[in-house]
Amino acid sequence: MTRIDAKFASLKANGKKAFVAYVMAGDPDYETSLEIVKGLPGAGVDVIELGLPFTDPMADGATIQLAGQRALAQGQTLVKTLELARRFRETDDTTPIVLMGYYNPIFSHGVDRFLNDAKAAGIDGLIVVDLPPEEDDELCRPAQAAGLNFIRLATPTTDEKRLPKVLQNTSGFVYYVSITGITGAANAVATDVGPEVARIKSATDLPVIVGFGIKTPEASQKIAGVADGAVVGSAIVDLIGQGKSPAQVLAFVKTLSDGAHAA
Repeated sequence: MTRIDAKFASLKANGKKAFVAYVMAGDPDYETSLEIVKGLPGAGVDVIELGLPFTDPMADGATIQLAGQRALAQGQTLVKTLELARRFRETDDTTPIVLMGYYNPIFSHGVDRFLNDAKAAGIDGLIVVDLPPEEDDELCRPAQAAGLNFIRLATPTTDEKRLPKVLQNTSGFVYYVSITGITGAANAVATDVGPEVARIKSATDLPVIVGFGIKTPEASQKIAGVADGAVVGSAIVDLIGQGKSPAQVLAFVKTLSDGAHAA
């Protein structure tokens, strides 16, 4: 059982929904990023999504693209991202960390080396948005053999024919993308999301967490109310981009987590 499995089992046993927060590793700089990440559990975050900076983030809108550029400009790398996770683990051995990004940096690092390094750093799961199920032998199956969850995205366009393929080797949870398009581009609507979550849950026992387009505590509560939890990324990353202090960022995160936990 991974930390992700344990976290969702605990939440279910306590009748609680999950709140997942995304931040870009190294944004606006390494030490500030580490301070924010270390503060996320205290702000009510159940699972941390740690963005891996990349030059061509095809699924991300301007907010997260700019965060990646800021991090890269400060010298953030895959190695430094894993080091950030390792330093987080020095004081927190229970909060799950999901590394979210694209395959190119992992491929360049070497898959076997990456999986060994990620496991040693305390990474629990991977979301690699540009590796479809047809490429499972590339990273998904090796990751699961190494004890890491491989989390897949389902979208409004994932139809009944495609869904079984998407779910085939998914573990940890299913990430439902609430909108068509890039991160931060539109608002998630609970009445639209609810039936889609129910459709996915009829095909899997995994938790279904909803992300993209959730920007307020109210939206966090409404979306968590029709799913197993909510993910917020762009709204948090936007505050970091505005130069808000870690304390200000974490105070906002607390309002979002309170929303999800009230569902």
